Amino acid sequence: MQKFKRISAFLLCAVILLSSFATLGVSADEYDFPAGATSVNVRLDGKKVLEGEAVIINSVTYVPLRRFAELMGADKISWNAKTNTATVTKGTLEVHVGSGALYVGANGRYFFTVEKILNISDRLFVPVRPIAKAFSANVDWDNSTRTVVITSTGKTLASADAFYNSTDLYWLSRIIQAEAGGESITGMIAVGNVVLNRKASKQYPNTVYGVIFDRNGGTQFSPVSMGTIYNNPSERSIIAAKICLEGYSIDNNILFFMNPRIATSNWISKNRPFAFTIGRHDFYY
Repeated sequence: MQKFKRISAFLLCAVILLSSFATLGVSADEYDFPAGATSVNVRLDGKKVLEGEAVIINSVTYVPLRRFAELMGADKISWNAKTNTATVTKGTLEVHVGSGALYVGANGRYFFTVEKILNISDRLFVPVRPIAKAFSANVDWDNSTRTVVITSTGKTLASADAFYNSTDLYWLSRIIQAEAGGESITGMIAVGNVVLNRKASKQYPNTVYGVIFDRNGGTQFSPVSMGTIYNNPSERSIIAAKICLEGYSIDNNILFFMNPRIATSNWISKNRPFAFTIGRHDFYY
């Protein structure tokens, strides 16, 4: 009888111990992180979370989507195998995260991730800043403790209709389509940055429309004279325009770009400082 009691007590302790492990979350050993990935601390509203699950890859902090969404109080998380996209809902908030994508979509808005969303060990890992922004949370970095500090606000993300200026979105998406419809999303964003950088400069008109249709010194954007500025934009062009209007900028100072293969004038390359090349476009200050 005593032996039976000891065995029963041992089994009870084992069950309790295993249950406690289950509440700790997924072990980092279950993730096949890429070479060079380093662990990082995360605190949400003062509480340490995602231990062993948050990592820095290529200077970007990644967190597991499902675990993060649960911590933020998500109501439902679903997966579309055809599009490799996860959908997270919380009240009126709907967030879309696609494997390999460079942006997070939320309530019709788009946040650039800089690095691609990754599928690691059959789980989506997403850069922390854009996914936190989708949940209206603030993100800071404590360098002394290598800790990502996330603070929830209790707010719900404003919809695209409420956030974006419809006129700016209309014209910015069309100039991006006309100038860079076949470029990467990064190249499309860079073209949008040129327009918004000009809008912010005292040297140019102070509206998106005014910048695009500016004829001071000649037509500034060839799609205006060619008429392609009036073509409907693709979904990618609209997404790129929204990312720009969210405030993301590859470079705040670029004011010119050209495709040297088809350019009819080399004035830009001879008179403006070169910045960088993305796809078929050279960008200048």
